[in-house]
This record gives sequence, structure tokens and C-alpha cells, in this order.
Amino acid sequence: MKPDIKAGLRSPEEALLLKSLRTELKKEKPGLKAQLEMTPRPRPGHKTYEEICDGCIKAGVLILLYPWNDALHLVLTRRTERMSRHQAQISFPGGRQDLRETLRQTALREAREELGILPGSVRILGELTPLYIPPSNFCIFPVVASTAGRPEFSPSPKEVSEMIEVPLTHFLDPRNRHEEDWIIRGEQVAVPFYEFNGHKVWGATAMVLAELLALIRRRD
Repeated sequence: MKPDIKAGLRSPEEALLLKSLRTELKKEKPGLKAQLEMTPRPRPGHKTYEEICDGCIKAGVLILLYPWNDALHLVLTRRTERMSRHQAQISFPGGRQDLRETLRQTALREAREELGILPGSVRILGELTPLYIPPSNFCIFPVVASTAGRPEFSPSPKEVSEMIEVPLTHFLDPRNRHEEDWIIRGEQVAVPFYEFNGHKVWGATAMVLAELLALIRRRD
């Protein structure tokens, strides 16, 4: 039996948002146009997933929505310094696709390994547009899902240095989007990011998040 996306939700509005988001994910998506709103400028490479296809390393990430403290939240992680790629960066739980598994299975497996989220408690709502990351040659495939309540998280100390739970409304508020000039790989880059309690969510994570927020705004 599939988990009920309405079970455990604290308000009819939350249930309606998840139901409508599931519907929007079946339609044509905002795609690259929304993603590029949060890309650093200049971007290191301009090829899209459609241009790369099987020439990239595929990875699945999980965008998990759940009710907590009277609001829908999503969970992010700060990667440890011991990770082979993107050390100390903020990201969605996820990782490289293994042989003989779908990208949905990859996202669920990685979420369990990183945060202890049980796959049987998760309801898949749909997928966002794949995003190609030129510096690492990864293509990430974002899977949007929900749980009826806040999961019993068990972060892996090997992979997760910090777990960050953010109300969805925080990201929808334009006052929490900022931009700064950073030096990346010796070059000055304009970096847009979402701020939350001193954390700066930028890069591929922000680009994926931007498409999710565009879908939610389109619903409204």
C-alpha cells in the first residue's frame, strides 16, 4: 500500500499543495529557464542535459516535503569534509546511480544512507528537470516526494555534518534570496543564493530548488 499524502498533514492547505504539486509535475515543467535564475554568472559551461545525455555521470537526489511545526518543510544536508566531491556544501540527499537501479531508487537509497529515511514511508510526487553540472560532469535527477509526518532522521556521520530543515514558505519569500560576488576557481563570479539561518544555499542545489518554487508559484 502506498503512503497517503494526506495522512498526518496539519491543514487542508498542505494537503492541497502536495496534491496540486503532484499534478504540476506531470505537466511541462519550467525547466532550464527557472534553473538559470539561480546559476552563478558566468556559469562554468552552458551545455544542458539534453546535449550531454549518457555522456554524464547520473545521480538521483530527493526533495522531501513533510509537515512539522504547522508548516511544510524540506530537508537539506551539509556534506562532510571527507566526501570526495562538493565537500562542506549544502545539498539535497542524493548520490551516484548504481547499476540496475532506477534514478528514483537511487534517490531513495541515498536518502536512507544519509538520513535514515525509510523508503516505505515516502510517497513519490514526480520528477523535476535533470540538471547538468559542468565542473563535475554529473547530471542530477531531482525526485520530489512527501511523507505523512516528520521522518525519524538518523544522519550518517560519515556523509552529513549538519542536517538543515527549512520551511517551504521561507524559500518562497523573495526577501530570502540574495546575491554576492565570490571568487571561484580564481575568477570573480556573481552568486545568487537562498539564505537560511546563516546558511547559503547556492549552485546546483539552488537551481533545482528554483524550479520547484517556480512550479509552486505557477500553481498559485
